[in-house]
Amino acid sequence: MRFARPAALSVLLVALSGGVALPQSSIAPATGSLPPPRPVQATPPAAPPPAAAQAPAQPAARPATQPATGTAAQPARPPQQGQAPARPPQGQAAPARPPQQAGTPAARPPAAAQAQRPGQPPTVGRNPQPQNRRPAAAGAAAAGAAAGAAAAGAAAAASRAPEPAQPPPPPIPSTGSVTGLPLPRFAALRSDEVNMRVGPSTSYPIEWTYQRRDLPVQIVGEFQLWRRIRDAEGAEGWVHSSTLAGRRTALIRPPAGAAPNAPAAAQEVTLRRRPEDGGVAVARLRPGVIGRIRECEANNAWCEVQVAGHKGFLRRAEIWGVGADEEVK
Repeated sequence: MRFARPAALSVLLVALSGGVALPQSSIAPATGSLPPPRPVQATPPAAPPPAAAQAPAQPAARPATQPATGTAAQPARPPQQGQAPARPPQGQAAPARPPQQAGTPAARPPAAAQAQRPGQPPTVGRNPQPQNRRPAAAGAAAAGAAAGAAAAGAAAAASRAPEPAQPPPPPIPSTGSVTGLPLPRFAALRSDEVNMRVGPSTSYPIEWTYQRRDLPVQIVGEFQLWRRIRDAEGAEGWVHSSTLAGRRTALIRPPAGAAPNAPAAAQEVTLRRRPEDGGVAVARLRPGVIGRIRECEANNAWCEVQVAGHKGFLRRAEIWGVGADEEVK
């Protein structure tokens, strides 16, 4: 015998099995039964990340000098003939120059290196040498005025009768009237600025100003505190005795027979280790160099001198500052 299933119970079973909630108005809850279950709510999907987060990370910028990935660094091509080499990028050091190829002429060494060869004695002195003296300002102006007057009166002088010859200068006394020392004798300038006047007093004008310390001069006269001197070029005048020193120095002369316009090498003299022509060369000395006399034996053709730290022997004829037969110790 079959029993009819109540319609409300059938609807309730269908709702439980399908998870569909029915409106309360259509189904009345049965007395003593459980409330209908609530439908399970699905979890909403997470919000998509922003576009910046979704994009993959970009690789860091490569340096300009780093080669591309997977490719080897290509060496820089040398510039072709006639083309200027490419300049390096700004901020990079210039590449080192390649070694000089065979057949290319090497750079010339400095003039000093060319003159100084290995095994050759050193050369002492400048070319040309500094001037020993300069004319005074007043003396130069007077010389210019005298030159103008001489040019203006050249015609009158030509028509004038010749004047009688001037008498020779008086002989130099054998001894000084103040010191009693022999005359002439040699001395040296004490400083780099010594005024030579036309007379033995500061009231006389300055004719020359010497500008080389230790320059040898020859004393040919005396008057109180003044000394009349003569230099290697023949100029004479008066200087104060305080500007002279008793040390003996010598001025290098060009070798005998050398022309004034000869090359510098032809005017040099050789400082030798021994007082003989075949002695070992110590240095080459140019004319105008000043040295110190160490010793000269009487009636000996050689003197021992020291020039710029070089010691050796020179002939008397190659220096100015010692007598022909004078003895210096």
